[in-house]
Amino acid sequence: MVQVKVLKTKEKISKITFVGHSMYDKVGKDIVCSSISSIMITTINGIELLSKGDIKEKLSKDKVEINVINNNKIVDTLLINMIMLLRDLEEQYPRNLKIEEEIC
Repeated sequence: MVQVKVLKTKEKISKITFVGHSMYDKVGKDIVCSSISSIMITTINGIELLSKGDIKEKLSKDKVEINVINNNKIVDTLLINMIMLLRDLEEQYPRNLKIEEEIC
């Protein structure tokens, strides 16, 4: 299962962490993993293109972290859109994707 943790500070997204594998199907045929990756990478690329330097991403084998350096309209809108798309996917594949939000 892919676990997505959304950390909010003062109601603004400050960090999003993706951990794990969806395990829906074999590598290369896993439509859930492909969807999650596409949503995540498209969002990161969009933010980097439109608002360079306002996020910092850390990628490793089983984990991706997106840290928000500067909340602004572009960053906030694209991250909210990403979470909405992931929630739609979570509804369809609840055994493969779980999203949690934490406010601090």
